[in-house]
Amino acid sequence: MKRDLISISDLKREEIIKLLKDTKKIKDRWYSNLPWFPLTGKTMLLIFEKPSTRTRVSFEAGFSQLGGRSIFITPQESQLSKGETIEDTARTVSRYVDIVVLRVFEHEKVVRFAQNSKIPVINGLSDLLHPCQILADLFTIWEKLGRFEDFKLVFVGDGSNNVANSLVELAGIMNFELVITCPPGYEPEKDILNEALKKGGNIKINYDPFEAVKGADVIYTDVWCSMGQELEYEKRLQIFKDFQVNSKLMGLAKRETLFMHCLPAKRGLEVTDEVIDGPNSIVFDEAENRLHVQKAIVLFLLGINP
Repeated sequence: MKRDLISISDLKREEIIKLLKDTKKIKDRWYSNLPWFPLTGKTMLLIFEKPSTRTRVSFEAGFSQLGGRSIFITPQESQLSKGETIEDTARTVSRYVDIVVLRVFEHEKVVRFAQNSKIPVINGLSDLLHPCQILADLFTIWEKLGRFEDFKLVFVGDGSNNVANSLVELAGIMNFELVITCPPGYEPEKDILNEALKKGGNIKINYDPFEAVKGADVIYTDVWCSMGQELEYEKRLQIFKDFQVNSKLMGLAKRETLFMHCLPAKRGLEVTDEVIDGPNSIVFDEAENRLHVQKAIVLFLLGINP
């Protein structure tokens, strides 16, 4: 039966752990310059509604490094722009390629595409969820802390965005403490939060960032205004101004607390230069690990063991 990665909740705990361990094998092999081309003869299609640096480059480079080829299109370059349905597009391209990555605004588009595709579909980002990013984040934490559970992660900022929602899903499966500190009205999506809590997730909402970060092993932030929210920009600057990750906020956590950001960052807004460029920042290791984790995701969905 074909598998998709639409959300973190598509995976079981043991599958997440296997993905992390497979990623380590893949990354070690890459740094050892050992040739390995399990995707020879395979083709990946990327359909992106949103601009991208990390998601596009990491997927295309990773697929190529494993011997495969990729095709990139935007909706404007396809019949989607002429009114062809998501369903008909999915049924067609399923006959051409081996795996599809979507980067969209409406999460429902990924769901509908996957429901009508005979090949694996990966959510490269939607307004609701960002599963590939969160798996790379967990792998990076494992690299730095030596464990993928039993830590405290504090997300600072817009708790309603796709990164925060996916972190909530992950906390519902893995055993770590997650604190979302955000302004009132910007909490994670209610159904996602309730489902994660029902699964036993150790998740808290705290409206005071200075209290929330105490004892944190990891502090994580993202932009205050995501793609598609540009009309809210000035309003959001005022709402989130007390949720900036700066040296004062980091100073309330532990001395060794790590700083993460999925990038791109709006320097001087959600994070200051001294934090993102500081000794505790692991944002570029985090960004690199998108490459290695996504290789593991593709192989997992195609049923190929590293």
